[in-house]
Amino acid sequence: MRSDEIKQGIQRTPHRALLYATGVSEQQINKRFIGIASSFSDLVPGHSGMRDIERQIEKGIHSGGGQSFIFGVPAICDGIAMGHSGMNYSLPSRDLIADCIESVATAHKLDGLVLLTNCDKITPGMIMAAVRLDIPCIVVTVGPMLDGKCQNSTLTMIRGTFEAIGKFSNGEIDEKIFKEMEINSCPTAGACQGLYTANTMACLTEVMGMSLPGCATSSAVSAKTKRIAFDSGVIINELIEKDIRPSSIVTRDSIRNAIIVDLALGGSTNSILHLLAIANEAGVDISLKDFEELSFKVPQIIKLDPSAAKTMTDLDNAGGIPAVIKTIYGNIDEMKNTLGVSGLKLSEIASADIWCDNEVIKPVSDPITSNPGLAVLHGNLAPNGAVVKISGVEKECLEFTGKAKTFNSEEDAMKAIMDDKIIAGDVVVIRYEGPKGGPGMREMLSPTSAIVGKGLGKKVALITDGRFSGGTRGLCIGHISPEAPAGGIIGIIKDGDEIYINIPNREISLKVSDEEINNRMKNFVPFPTKVKKGYLKRYSTVVSSSDKGAVTSI
Repeated sequence: MRSDEIKQGIQRTPHRALLYATGVSEQQINKRFIGIASSFSDLVPGHSGMRDIERQIEKGIHSGGGQSFIFGVPAICDGIAMGHSGMNYSLPSRDLIADCIESVATAHKLDGLVLLTNCDKITPGMIMAAVRLDIPCIVVTVGPMLDGKCQNSTLTMIRGTFEAIGKFSNGEIDEKIFKEMEINSCPTAGACQGLYTANTMACLTEVMGMSLPGCATSSAVSAKTKRIAFDSGVIINELIEKDIRPSSIVTRDSIRNAIIVDLALGGSTNSILHLLAIANEAGVDISLKDFEELSFKVPQIIKLDPSAAKTMTDLDNAGGIPAVIKTIYGNIDEMKNTLGVSGLKLSEIASADIWCDNEVIKPVSDPITSNPGLAVLHGNLAPNGAVVKISGVEKECLEFTGKAKTFNSEEDAMKAIMDDKIIAGDVVVIRYEGPKGGPGMREMLSPTSAIVGKGLGKKVALITDGRFSGGTRGLCIGHISPEAPAGGIIGIIKDGDEIYINIPNREISLKVSDEEINNRMKNFVPFPTKVKKGYLKRYSTVVSSSDKGAVTSI
């Protein structure tokens, strides 16, 4: 066992003495040493219920013949970090999490890991660590919170808070209803209810085979999740015994399977960043070209909040990700028969007797739309690519021409929206919010939700070198690459410039002559990095562009 390096032989007497000091018994000292990388935090609603799940994983590990050790991993709630300087740290925390897990697991020579996660950047950060370490690992995503209720209306975090701000400021709801929505939108622990980044990444983790079937959609407060956690603790022992490592699970085929399901779900645009980053860590050749290629072959068969009224609860009741796999496998040729930590191949999951509600999960032959949920756009404005969540765009907005209104920060754009400075036909341009420029590539949920709340969701476009929350809907195009600090054309857009967006043709262009663009670029000097010290300063000097996954690997 890998852990023998710290516990076998006379020279390891000091090491064993320190292990005994933690409470490990003589009976357990020679068992498999299995870490539980727990992202528990009282600060994060998606993670605040993890203490019970930790106990279940511990029970499973010990039942399976191992010795468990819990250690902590940072967790940031994107919703709480949203709209202020805290969001600068969200994406950078992904790489920090991977570094933390690598450090602890290697320093203590753990034989395997159970990765306990739920929200946004924590899940991809943990998978990045798993493929980097390449020791047996299994992921437990805790799952979504229950739906909120207000006067018999179903609420989610986005519809009950961010979009409610716009409705309240427009006088559509009174203060009493506004307060009720605020209190009741997030009624339990768990990831926010829609197909935002947390739940998208949980679904893709299950598709890749790094978590057990049913894990992604099971409610955070359910007994089912506790059972999955226990089973994961047992199974990590089997993975160690059989030496089944992430390198045999997270492959080019399994990542492309995740892309296929992502397109079919219409998941968060952040998933593109994270799948690229995971592929980079795994040494797998995946790029934006894979998303582009598959986007023309995969229809959208599911539509959940924020693009529809249905939530993760509905998806779970409809059969969850196993039912999605059953629906897609064999009907889209590009989906391959890969292996998961459960020991099951996709073909075995697809052939199982699984309940599938076709009112929620449409057949591939009768999709919601022939368009995929996500798409990559190109043009002179984004020569290296940009990303749009088609599932959140109304049909009449798939082709759009508007006049630019430029802002050099999210805060400036938000103020203009709330002050009614944005009108129908505008294209809100937010720059210097990319990986380097932010730094940290902040999510733009506040301005996108305010635009919808102001009733401009079908009349205004928003483009940015930053990114969007999985809760974003409307004509919102992010990840524009190159970003402004890297000399991207987004940095030279002027107020009043015409911008053309054609999603079916995958085009985004600045309608200014090449001569004018060249003249502007000659005189363009990007703003310097906004931060001068600390983690973000270091991050900004090494982070790659968004089309490369915004990774910090050298």
